[in-house]
Formats: sequence, C-alpha cells, structure tokens
Amino acid sequence: MTTFAPVQEAQDFLTNNPDIELIELFILDANGVPRGKLLHREELLALYQSGRPLPSTMLGLSIQGEDVEDSGLVWEVGDIDCRAYPLPGSLVRLPWRQMPTAAVQVSMHPTEGLPATPADPRQLLIRVIEQLEAEGYYPVMACELEFYLLDQKPDAEGRPQPALDADGGRPRQTQVYGLRELEQIEPFLRDLYAACKAQGIPARTAISEYAPGQVEITLEHGPVLAAMDQAVRYKRLVKGVAHRHGMQACFMAKPFDHLAGTGMHMHVSLADAQGNNLFASELSDIRQGAGTPLLRQAVGGMLASLLDSLLLFCPNANSYRRFQANSYAPLAPTWGVDNRTVSLRVPGGPAPTRHVEHRICGADANPYLAAAAILAGIHRGIADRLDPGAPVEGNGYAQAKTLLPTEWLASIQALERSDWARDAFGADFLKVFLAVKRAEYRQFMGEVGEQDWRWYLSNA
Repeated sequence: MTTFAPVQEAQDFLTNNPDIELIELFILDANGVPRGKLLHREELLALYQSGRPLPSTMLGLSIQGEDVEDSGLVWEVGDIDCRAYPLPGSLVRLPWRQMPTAAVQVSMHPTEGLPATPADPRQLLIRVIEQLEAEGYYPVMACELEFYLLDQKPDAEGRPQPALDADGGRPRQTQVYGLRELEQIEPFLRDLYAACKAQGIPARTAISEYAPGQVEITLEHGPVLAAMDQAVRYKRLVKGVAHRHGMQACFMAKPFDHLAGTGMHMHVSLADAQGNNLFASELSDIRQGAGTPLLRQAVGGMLASLLDSLLLFCPNANSYRRFQANSYAPLAPTWGVDNRTVSLRVPGGPAPTRHVEHRICGADANPYLAAAAILAGIHRGIADRLDPGAPVEGNGYAQAKTLLPTEWLASIQALERSDWARDAFGADFLKVFLAVKRAEYRQFMGEVGEQDWRWYLSNA
C-alpha cells in the first residue's frame, strides 16, 4: 500500500507555481509534531527522484524535541540517515506564509527508511489497514477535530485567554451551537475554508462548541489513509491560518480546568470491495441485539482493547484531565446507540450511513496512531467474534461501573504489559513509542510539575 508521489507531480507544481521559493518538508512523529527541513525550490525535484535522507532520531524525539536514547534510534545506530519520500497530493501552498512557500509531507520508505520506518506512525497505520483488507474489509473514517482559538497574548495573570471577536469583544460565555459566535470569527473561517479548498481538504460543518472560543469543524469520510492524511494537514492549516489572524489554535485535550475539554472524534465503518457499508442496519435492530453482527463484533473489539491502546488515544498527562463526568467526554468502556454519554456511539441516520463514533481521543492524539489503534481493535473483535453486550440506555455516566484510567502512568504501563498490542503494533514500534512516553513522563514528574500548562501549549 505504500505509494509515493511521481516526479511529474513536482514538475507540474513548479510549472504552475513559479513564485514558490521555499518548500517545507515534514514528517509526523509519534506525538503528532511535524518535523523536517526547509528546502529551496531547486531541491524539490531531487526529493521526488531519490527521496531525502533524514536522521533516524527525527522519529524518536520527545514532545520537547529532545533525543530519547532508549528509542534505539540514537547512539546505537549512529543517528543514521533514513530515506523518506513524498506522499501523493501533499505538495501544496501554505497561504499563511509571508514568503511564497509550499509544504510536502514525506514518509519513511519501507526498506530504505530503516531502522526508523517502524517508528513512522503512518507506516503503522498502513500495516493495520493491510491486515483488514487482506480479509476483505476496507475501513472508512472521518475526523471531527475540536480546538480553541486563543489570543496570542496571555491575560494579566499570564494565562491563555480566548481570542478577540471581530467586534473587539472577548467571548466569555459558552453559547454552544451559537451562530453569532461563528459570525464573529468569520474572517478566520473564510480564510480557513479557502485554504482547505486550495489544499483539497474536505472541511465541512462548523459549530461553536461547549466553551468560549471553542470550535469544531468536521472532515468528510473516506478511505482511512487518505482521511488521516487530510486530518494531519488540516491541523497544520488551522494553526497557520489562526496565526495569520493573530490567534493561536490550541489542540490541547484540556487547556482550561473549568471549561470543556477538546476531543478528536473518529467515525469508522467497514466497507466491502464494492464500497458497500458492512455496518448497515437499522438503529432499532441494533438496540435489540440484532442488526449487522460485524458492527457488534467491531464494537466488542474496540472495547476489549481500549485499555491496552489508551495511550495512543490519550498520549499526554493533560489528556486525562478531560475525563470528567457530565462533560461530553467519556468515562468508561461503554457503548450506546445515538447516546453521547458513552465512549463508542452508534449515531442515527439512514442504515447505509451506519458507523461508530469513537469519542475517546483527545485532540492532542496523533491521527495515524489513533486510527491504527481503532482498526486493530476492530480486527480483534472480528477475529475473536467478540460481543459488546447490551448498549447503554440513558445516562452512561451514572451507569459507569469500570472507569477509564485518569492517570498517564497507568496507560503507559497497560501498553507495556499488553501482548495483544505487541502483536497488533509490532515490537519495534512499541520500543520507540514507549521509550518516548517514558522519557516524557520522567521529565514531567521531575522537572515540570503537574499544573504547568505551558509544558504542552506550544506543541498542542
């Protein structure tokens, strides 16, 4: 499935964009941080012809950008060069940059990128997708990413604050679903939608979310790899356009103790080779324990693997502050039909649109890793024919019996102990990912202090 872009794509881009001077080459690390180099125009064709060597350490860095020696990608391999190649359709203009600049996303080559290839989050997702497709299941996904629009300047106490509205006021009320709130950020939304259209990102519905300055924009569903590529580039685009408007787009899971957390809801279904939805069934049937058995098995697998893979959904200490009762963030390994108080929700709509909304991820999660963990859980459910039990009716918070961990270390330890995760994700990936998370945990506990939000803000 690993497909890299042809040279013709770069040649056409240079012809159609004669003003472009610089190109940002980037790859996404385990924390979802884009890392790379700034190339000049004349270097672009060589990238497409023969790839670009990147240091192995680039995929074994902490969220602070520091080498993690236990990753196995530093001294023991001599920080070796690993070759990455550009992804199709990723070469796009960056409309927020002052100099004419483009960006191109790269991924490690399966063999030429070794030993860093197993640590490439996109390569992990490809591996999981291929396992499902080999059995005739073609996963479809979409992302809903929430974020806060913050002022680039802190308040008088040095704390982050919502960005100013177009009328010069500062939002102070929640006003969920408020249309005026969307009108007040119209200049930002106008440029964001224009940039999404120019980059081929299918941005759709915008809503004012459950806090002052909090926004959600949905992305259209499609084949998983393409959908996650779009989510990655969309997140960069939101930050860039916000910066151009004097704002900061914050994707922290819980930037404010007293306000709503920020999630990344993942919508998932399986199709056959002809594109037919294999989850298609009526809501009434699903409630009664009937419907498509495959949907129930998928839900059962996601629930069974939830604890083992929670670190991929909630990768930072701040991620776990989002788990609070009556907050629209999940608390327990539960599922329900058209119920927003559970972790896995089967939304309404016509039967052919049937899918599962996975509501656990914070907006700080890496889309590739979150998608890989969801699909690996689904594969487990199908292979073991797992049944999720009866769906939760009514208030899922009040009925929660087994709660999700609310402490970062518990999720690190759960992933370390999981034989299922080792089989699903591979020992090589887990070695790097767990080394990074362990290093960050030690730094967080020893140097930062649990209440210091600044440790996350620049990378969220």
